[in-house]
Amino acid sequence: MTMWVFGYGSLLWNPGFDVARREVAVLPDYHRSFCMRSIHHRGTEEDPGLVLALDAAPGARCAGLALAVAEGQEARTLDYLRERELISSAYLEKTLEVRFRDGGSAEAVTYVIDPDHVQYCGGLALEEQARIIARAVGGRGPNTEYLFNTADHLAEIGLNDPDLDWLAGRVRALTV
Repeated sequence: MTMWVFGYGSLLWNPGFDVARREVAVLPDYHRSFCMRSIHHRGTEEDPGLVLALDAAPGARCAGLALAVAEGQEARTLDYLRERELISSAYLEKTLEVRFRDGGSAEAVTYVIDPDHVQYCGGLALEEQARIIARAVGGRGPNTEYLFNTADHLAEIGLNDPDLDWLAGRVRALTV
């Protein structure tokens, strides 16, 4: 049985594991949002950045990629993802059904935000998000790089995210 992982942010452009197949997919009842303060990868505890998370929202839909893990790499991939994604326990690991754009569906390992976690910051205005992203830097580099890579890769696979597009444009204007 194939192990699938749902990518909606940095997993789109930096999965960090062997991907056997990619399928454009939709996750129902969640939306992609810069609703998690990043204190490790794209910011610090003193100056947090923002990273994307899946925020529960009945009726919402998040388009991304379902990534099939290479056969025989399932345990190693899960260990890697848990080390990467659960660094501060702000994400919850869930297995959720994703629907492929071309038909069919699969259960996928998915990382969603814990709205009760201290790093959760849902509801920030886009302008405030842009100002935070424009200045934050963490252990994996500038927060701007994370935003630009994600927006670029969504566009590359033909997925439209108006909020990310607006943020990318605004952050570019703020950092010129």
